[in-house]
Amino acid sequence: MSKKDAEALASGRLWFGVPAAPLRPLDAANAKAELADLAETAEEAGCSRLAKLAAGDTPLTGFLGAVFDLSPFLRDAARRNVRALEALFDTPLDAHIDALIERIGVCWKSEGLTEAALMRDLRLLKGEAHFLIALGDLAGEADAQKTVRRLSALADACTSTAVAFLLRDAHESGKLKLPDPDEPSIGSGWIVIGMGKLGARELNYSSDIDLIVFFDPQAPAIIDPMDATDIFARLTRRLVRILQDRTEHGYVFRTDLRLRPDPGSTPLAISVDSALHYYESRGQNWERAAMIKARPVAGDIKAGTAFLKELTPYVWRKYMDFAAIADVHSIKRQIHAHRGHGEIAVKGHNVKLGRGGIREIEFFVQTQQLIAGGRFHELRGRETVAMLTMLAARNWISDEARDALSHQYWFLRDVEHAIQMVADEQTHNLPEDDEGIERIAAMLGFENGAAFSKSFREALHLVEGHYAALFETAPQLSSGVGNLVFTGDVDDPGTLETLHNMGFERPSDICRVIRTWHFGRYRATQSAEARERLTELTPALLEAFGRTRRADEALLRFDEFLGGLPAGIQLFSLLQSNPALLNLLATIMGAAPRLAAIITRRAHVFDGLLDPGLMSELPNKAYLAARLEAFLQGAELHEERLDRLRIFAAEQKFLIGVRLLTGAIDAVRAGKAFSDLADLTIGAALDAVMAEFAVRHGHVAGGRVAILGMGKLGSRELTAGSDVDLILLYDHDPEADESDGEKGLAPSHYYARLTQRLIAAVSAPTAEGVLYELDLRLRPSGNKGPVATHIDSFRKYQREEAWTWEHMALTRARPVAGDPAFCEVVTQDVETVLAQDGDTAKILRDAVDMRGTIAEEKPPRNIWDLKLIKGGQIDLEFIAQCARLTGNIEPDTWPPTSTGDALSRLTPGFCDAQAREELEAAYELYLTLTQIMRLCLTGPFEPEDVPPGLADLLLRSTDLPELPVLEAHIKETSKRVEKHFGALLGKGLG
Repeated sequence: MSKKDAEALASGRLWFGVPAAPLRPLDAANAKAELADLAETAEEAGCSRLAKLAAGDTPLTGFLGAVFDLSPFLRDAARRNVRALEALFDTPLDAHIDALIERIGVCWKSEGLTEAALMRDLRLLKGEAHFLIALGDLAGEADAQKTVRRLSALADACTSTAVAFLLRDAHESGKLKLPDPDEPSIGSGWIVIGMGKLGARELNYSSDIDLIVFFDPQAPAIIDPMDATDIFARLTRRLVRILQDRTEHGYVFRTDLRLRPDPGSTPLAISVDSALHYYESRGQNWERAAMIKARPVAGDIKAGTAFLKELTPYVWRKYMDFAAIADVHSIKRQIHAHRGHGEIAVKGHNVKLGRGGIREIEFFVQTQQLIAGGRFHELRGRETVAMLTMLAARNWISDEARDALSHQYWFLRDVEHAIQMVADEQTHNLPEDDEGIERIAAMLGFENGAAFSKSFREALHLVEGHYAALFETAPQLSSGVGNLVFTGDVDDPGTLETLHNMGFERPSDICRVIRTWHFGRYRATQSAEARERLTELTPALLEAFGRTRRADEALLRFDEFLGGLPAGIQLFSLLQSNPALLNLLATIMGAAPRLAAIITRRAHVFDGLLDPGLMSELPNKAYLAARLEAFLQGAELHEERLDRLRIFAAEQKFLIGVRLLTGAIDAVRAGKAFSDLADLTIGAALDAVMAEFAVRHGHVAGGRVAILGMGKLGSRELTAGSDVDLILLYDHDPEADESDGEKGLAPSHYYARLTQRLIAAVSAPTAEGVLYELDLRLRPSGNKGPVATHIDSFRKYQREEAWTWEHMALTRARPVAGDPAFCEVVTQDVETVLAQDGDTAKILRDAVDMRGTIAEEKPPRNIWDLKLIKGGQIDLEFIAQCARLTGNIEPDTWPPTSTGDALSRLTPGFCDAQAREELEAAYELYLTLTQIMRLCLTGPFEPEDVPPGLADLLLRSTDLPELPVLEAHIKETSKRVEKHFGALLGKGLG
């Protein structure tokens, strides 16, 4: 090693300069071990300088050890390509990344290059550049702005080179006649537009790239315009495959084409004339907003620029469009203004879509651009922070807002990158555990997780404060809106007009309802003070219900709620001082009939919303258990205890639902929370029933009970409307003939009666409703078998008599209550049954046959019947269950009962990486939609009559702009799942 190299190593300045705050590992011993592995790998690869560095004790050595400890993805990337690190001894990082991107941009020119070779080269070069960009980010060599530009340039180069390769291939095969084959894109007419963060050159570390593909049928390269749609659609499909398909070398970029016009019914490539006609006649405001960031990134750049210029009048209205601001506000309906509604949870928070997140800053900017960009050309830029600066220069926002939002934008982008660098996952959610938060804090240079959490909360509050100030209306209507007079018994014509303008379809009926409030006909409005508070609140209520776009329904549900309230002063005061709570109430009334029915029947559940920590506390088992214990204190009588369980379950179901509704938790966490709630309350009901039963019938010697949760309870995927599938198992001393109570019973009779008491306690309706609807049909022999099953009978049946479908159901089994030691025994028995060597072909064949039977007997109503559609939830569950039964789940410390967990652990021999990723994405989509639909609706989802507020929630949760796009996404997803189902389970038919 040269003297210069040695000095650089000693100083730690090699490659990056000295980071402002040295990166610290979470586990120093592990960091040291990772460095030793790196040194050994480098030595074997002939990278002697890197080996010496890894074995040394310099600041740079410490930095690399910390990186590998904090990011398994970067550690593995370094091991695969130690030469990328060794090369940095000779070339500065910046120059090396630029050289890699330049190589990518021209690699299509290689003679004799095949598509497979191009895919390999792109993956290897992109992987190296991706790795080095991350190192520069973590070392402080590049700030967030430089990092997003590098990532965007990388995506541009990969897309451009794939397009150039495909155009040349089309030319050589006679499908196109390029004006200049050495510059394939020029005059080709193939226009690839980058959207979103790619268009703005703000790509995140593990981002999809959003593309829209157009073509100009009059371009010189096109031989026959009649063939152009088919040719460019095929080329686009190949482009997606080149970029997205997983191979042994990974993937380049996941690619999303769903932002194109009417994606459910249009080809992948659309002619410019058709596109212009669409945008001018049917284009939505969300599409206007999306086009702000549109940029030609590949193909015929000149034609792309001309196309976007043609779109200018559509995107940028000449006059400030204040009349359409309400519609503009619906561009991204998933963004809601929050102000002061509780603390923000750090764990699990979505940095992109959550409260105070990146999307709120982007939407803040885009809305101002849409309103003012028609007049001021300088407000038409693509980059978020640059436009904040320009908006301030034009006095559209304050300097304070500019500085605060600019600073927090880059901070949140840093957080987003750190989250994604851990495992190269396309996620925006912070970890839900302390260690995960500590990891992110360390990657960002914070002293500890607490310091990071404090800064993160401050950032979110700052962002949501500016966002709310922009969009959140005040509690009172402005004086210029119109009359709101509800005195007397004759409708005021001006008031009817005002209500109509606010969105009410039956203003006369609304006047009558409000007069009922003001006349004190409900208990909640009998006092003069309550009526006075409600009168002050009424304008804000009407505005909030008007924004639901089913204003009449929302207000009438609120009227039912009001009619059941014992008093109203506290609630009216709270709603008047807390607009976020008022908006939440309006959302429930307008979008969620199920939740509205709950608070209408049981107004007390609304009290839970007054807890200031509601949104910051994750509703995990410990949280729920502590509250249940407190709620049951003092309840000594059996019936009182059961009633309190029903009250507690109803309130907590509602509060879990509200968290899901507001985006405080996601669908997976909601499923776990609903399941944990069922575990605890059914367990408490079992304890109460056993204690009461023993008063008269005593105990069976050695008697033990375990409740085996099946179905969605076992897999911890319960929804707000799920039944609960159970099997009650028991054991006792072999010599026990009878229980020892006043009225002794034989053991089998004892446990059968006990189970019947439990069923009544849980599912019999009382004044407080039911705890859960129970289903015991999954027990051995179904409805023909005894309601309680001895453990020996259960073992014998499962090992000798059970059908394949019963073993499939058993893959989701989980003890949820009962004697802890006996629950362990049951767990081991279930594992023993599932570990039996089975006939793989028979298992797969039986599953395929069963799926066919279900399809015949229970056809889906429509594409929204996510459970029953081909390629729907049943297909995913069957794949996961068959994989478990055939030993195709990767081993871990615990076996998966959740469908999602099982899909994520499918073995490579059973399912390749790309198929697994697509199955996981389908599971996440279906679970998210199902949780929200079951939360909000009491019946099936009818797309022709969906409450607009519910549509908004579905779109927010999937980050899609409108229902037809979401429906097209469901169709595409189900087709992929159906294909994978056939490929994976069809093996049993061969």
